[in-house]
Amino acid sequence: MKRSVTLYLIGKILLVEASLLLLPVIVGLFYRESWQQISSYMGVACLVALVGLALSWRKPSNFKVRARDGLVTVSLGWILLSVFGALPLVLTGEIPHFVDAVFEIASGFTTTGSSILSDLSLLQHSSLFWRSFTHLVGGMGVLVFTLAILPNSSDYVELMRAEVPGPIFGKLVSKVGRTARILYGIYIAMTFILIVALVLAKVPVFDAMLLAFGTAGTGGFGVDNAGFAIYQNQAAVEWLIGIGMLLFGVNFNVYYFILLGYAKDILKSDEELRYYFLIVIGATVLICLRLAQSYDAVEPLLRQVFFTVASLITTTGFATVDYAQWPLVTHIILLALMFIGGCAGSTAGGLKVSRIVMYLKCAFVELKRVGQPKRKLVPMLSGKAISKSIEAQIASYLLVYIVGFLMILLSVSFEVPDFTTAFSSVAATFNNIGPGLGQVGPTANFSFYSDWNKLVLALGMIAGRLEIFPIILLFSPKTIRRLILDK
Repeated sequence: MKRSVTLYLIGKILLVEASLLLLPVIVGLFYRESWQQISSYMGVACLVALVGLALSWRKPSNFKVRARDGLVTVSLGWILLSVFGALPLVLTGEIPHFVDAVFEIASGFTTTGSSILSDLSLLQHSSLFWRSFTHLVGGMGVLVFTLAILPNSSDYVELMRAEVPGPIFGKLVSKVGRTARILYGIYIAMTFILIVALVLAKVPVFDAMLLAFGTAGTGGFGVDNAGFAIYQNQAAVEWLIGIGMLLFGVNFNVYYFILLGYAKDILKSDEELRYYFLIVIGATVLICLRLAQSYDAVEPLLRQVFFTVASLITTTGFATVDYAQWPLVTHIILLALMFIGGCAGSTAGGLKVSRIVMYLKCAFVELKRVGQPKRKLVPMLSGKAISKSIEAQIASYLLVYIVGFLMILLSVSFEVPDFTTAFSSVAATFNNIGPGLGQVGPTANFSFYSDWNKLVLALGMIAGRLEIFPIILLFSPKTIRRLILDK
């Protein structure tokens, strides 16, 4: 691993963030906000640009991005994006405490949607925009965006491999830069269509943009203190966002192949996609059956349950009802959805449907092997054999996931009185969901935690978004020693 390569790549990432910080400046000028508000974003943009230029002004000789370089760059890059991205909120005085601001922006970039804010009316339009825009950028990945605009990005496959979630990474085309551009093109086009649909449903343009950013990135930051609940009486908006969340939880490779005309083939062969929709349908039906007596009509019951299921399986975190008040059996189903998450290669968090399916298939094959030890049995997914290396990879990921989850749970448990709050706090942040249950339910926030646990949970968000291993590698003694010695 070479420090010069890592710093060069970090510089490129910061230059991208500097350019993105100019967007809230434009929003501030449009809404005629104070000079302090606008200059805070402009000043941080200039600072980040200077740091980025200092790190990337000269490309290292013998430039080559190895696997370790990619993992370390991604993890360090996401931490720095959160730190620098939090500075404008501190300088404007809207979130004066730096740790709180880092938590908020880390939650934005990782598309978690957990918040320490209890009064969104304190935020100006520029900050509301920046807070939700981080969802849009973080959803597909900051580095995927960087690769989409970098020339000659064929050497950066390890960066994309480290950032794109899921057990298996595959390029759509031979060049990774073109793959990034295809993915972002589909992503932005879908987001634009959703904005237009929301405007046609009589949502104000600014609100429509922020809601679309949160839906596309499956992040879930609200526009108003009441969250998404302000639209609960607008059935069309609720259905649009519910369906939108579900679609953004699908692997974006599927949309690429549909555009190429292979819709029938991909729908037949993609097992993950089928199981994803079956889980959504099954969870919706079960919860509807349990809540049927509480509703007078079928449509609002189906709409609100579907919306909640779509929100939690895609780890978006929007809420139109306080599901913390629902019966216990529904909480168990919703918690399961939080852990399952969306499809690999989507903007959703969680373990991913493909991993869950592989765990079950591998376990089933092992059970059959016990009774027939001489028979050669191979688990299959979407018509392809699950190799021993993939089996080992997903098994090790589950072990690391459980250990990481328990460590964060132990930390937060010192500060909360009940298990439900502690457990769902970790589930909500580590799986990039947003709201949990108990004191961090859909009508509450994370402001009561100490600075230490806010930082722990913020790091947990980043670890969950990057699927843990890049963060572990970053803080390993070997990596720290190599960063210092530049070897």
